[in-house]
Amino acid sequence: MPYHVVDSISSSLNSQKKSLNGSRLLILGVAYKKDVDDLRESPALKIMQLLQQRGAQIDYNDPYFPQMHKMRHFNFENMKSVAISKESLAQYDAAIIATDHSSYDYHAIVDGSKLVVDTRNATRRVTRNRERIVAC
Repeated sequence: MPYHVVDSISSSLNSQKKSLNGSRLLILGVAYKKDVDDLRESPALKIMQLLQQRGAQIDYNDPYFPQMHKMRHFNFENMKSVAISKESLAQYDAAIIATDHSSYDYHAIVDGSKLVVDTRNATRRVTRNRERIVAC
């Protein structure tokens, strides 16, 4: 799944005449699954690693992880969760929904983002700005 997601992100950015290399991306949710504070085997970690390897600049937001730590296969210990606002979302080339936490306001995320890559079908009830959403 992580490789498919990264390919979808790259393709979606390309359709907007942007390259993955150098893009600013926001990962929404790094937990293993919705509404839990467990990182073990989270696909978001591999997605983040692959995006960095391809030259993307990434940040993340997760209400359950204010700061990342070093793990066996991943080292994101210098990363901290960034706040989400309409202004902050506009600074990113894309927002990637990796974990569909209940606390996220998906309508506001779509309204504030240039592009949303939804890996969890979290935006299924969002009706405005559907053209910004890419289901993955």
